[in-house]
Amino acid sequence: MTFMAALWRNYRLVGSHVGRRFSTNNKRIVDLRSDTVTQPTSAMLHAATQATTGDDVMGEDPTVTALEDYAAELFGKDKALYVPTGTMGNMCAILSHCHYNKSAEMIIGSKSHINLYEGGGYANLAGVSCKQIPEDDHGMFAFDDIRDAYFCDDDDHYAKSTLICLENTHNMLGGIALPASYISSIGEMARERDMKVHIDGARIMNAAVALNTPPSSLCEGADSISVCLSKGLGAPMGSVLVGEAEFIRLARRARKRLGGGMRQVGVIASMGMHALTNNVDRMADDHSRAQRIASELKAAGFFLPRDGKVDTNIVFFALPENSKLTKEELPRRIFEKYGVKIAGGYSKGGRMFRLVTHMDVDDEGVDTAIEGIISLCIP
Repeated sequence: MTFMAALWRNYRLVGSHVGRRFSTNNKRIVDLRSDTVTQPTSAMLHAATQATTGDDVMGEDPTVTALEDYAAELFGKDKALYVPTGTMGNMCAILSHCHYNKSAEMIIGSKSHINLYEGGGYANLAGVSCKQIPEDDHGMFAFDDIRDAYFCDDDDHYAKSTLICLENTHNMLGGIALPASYISSIGEMARERDMKVHIDGARIMNAAVALNTPPSSLCEGADSISVCLSKGLGAPMGSVLVGEAEFIRLARRARKRLGGGMRQVGVIASMGMHALTNNVDRMADDHSRAQRIASELKAAGFFLPRDGKVDTNIVFFALPENSKLTKEELPRRIFEKYGVKIAGGYSKGGRMFRLVTHMDVDDEGVDTAIEGIISLCIP
C-alpha cells in the first residue's frame, strides 16, 4: 500500500469520526469551543462527489451559481457571491460599499467581530476609518450614538460616514438575535443619510430560527449580508455575500484582489448548498441545548450575562467566587476528566467562558458538559 493510500485509509477509518463522537483513541469528545468545529456529514461528502464543476473565476461553475442564486432568493436580494470565509465576505462588503469613496468611514459596534477579530482589515486593507460605538445589552445601537457618529462630506476635516455594520447574531454578547424591526429602523436612518447597512450574518440563520422570521424579512432593511455556511449550518468552509447587482459586481472585484477567486470550487460549494437547504430547522435543537446549559449553570450559582437569558446557541458564563478551580484550570481539567473542550479568556477581565452548541453536540454531550462544569467547580 502506498503512503497516500494508507493515509486515506486511516482518514476513512478514524478521521471521519474525529470531533463528532470519538477522537483517535476512542475517547468521547464534546467540543463546545465553537460551532466552527463540526465535521462534514456523509450526505455533504456525497454531495461533493456528485458536484458538477467549472471555473468559478470565469463564472462557469454551475454548482456555485446554483448556491448563489438560492442564497440571493432566500434573502430577497438581487445577487450573491460565494467566498472562502466570513472575514473575506465582510471585507468584500466594506470594499464594495466604499469603492467610490476614498475618505470613507464606517460605524461599527465596539464589541463586533469585524472590530475585534478580523485583523483590522477595514483599515489596513480597505483604507476605511471607523467610529466605534457601544452596543447595549440587547446588541443594539442607541440612535443618538449613530447621529453623533455621523459626518457628511461638507467639512474638509471629516471622513464621510458611508456604512453602518451590524452583527446578527451578536457573538460577544452571547448570540443575541436582532429583530427585523430594529434592522429596518437602522436601514431607514442610514438611507436618510445616504449610508448603507451591512450585516455580519455569520450566524444569521440562527437569528432567523430563533425569531421565527424568514431571512428575507429579517434582513429587508439591510443592503448586504454575509452568511457563514461553516458555523451552525455545518459546512466545512465558505460564506455567501448577498446584495444588489452592482454591489455584488464590485464585491467580486474585491474578492479577486483579496485572493479569493476559486476555480472548480463547486466541490466545496455543494456541501454549503446541502447545509443551507437541510440544516436550518435543526438549529432549534442547538438553541434548546444552549438554553438548558445556561439554566443549569445559573441554578448552580455561576454568573451568566442577561440573567442567563440565551437566544440562540452561545452561552457565556463565569465561575462563582467559591469555585474549586481557577479560570485557568477549568479548561484543562474538564477535558482530562470529561473529554469536554471549552474556550475561556473572554471579557470581564478574562473571567468569561464561551460554550457554543452545534450539530455535533447531542443531548448526551450537553449532559456531560453540565456535569463536568458543576462537579469540578461547585464545592
